[in-house]
Amino acid sequence: MPPDRAQAILEDIRDAASFILEATEGQSREGYSRNRLLRQAIERNFEIIGEAMRRLTRESPETAHQISEHERIIAFRNILIHGYDLVDDELVWDTIKEKVPALLAEVESLLE
Repeated sequence: MPPDRAQAILEDIRDAASFILEATEGQSREGYSRNRLLRQAIERNFEIIGEAMRRLTRESPETAHQISEHERIIAFRNILIHGYDLVDDELVWDTIKEKVPALLAEVESLLE
């Protein structure tokens, strides 16, 4: 189990990742692209994950390094915040379907 502060950060990541998966369950990529409210909610939760990962890297680097794509997660957050006009719905959708379940599994494993 990671230290208390790292645990709290991991719980934030777990919460945001779980929300992303729950909110997109049963959705299609096309439906996601057409639903502005859903896209913005998902992007906000990716921002939370990225910021939490950035904090985890500072607070507990040994914990952060156990998450396979921690640097890419932070970079993705930066694109969402600073390059909002560069966000590609297809890339976000692929990230939801292919990367978020693995991230969630890694985080839950660290929290056990």
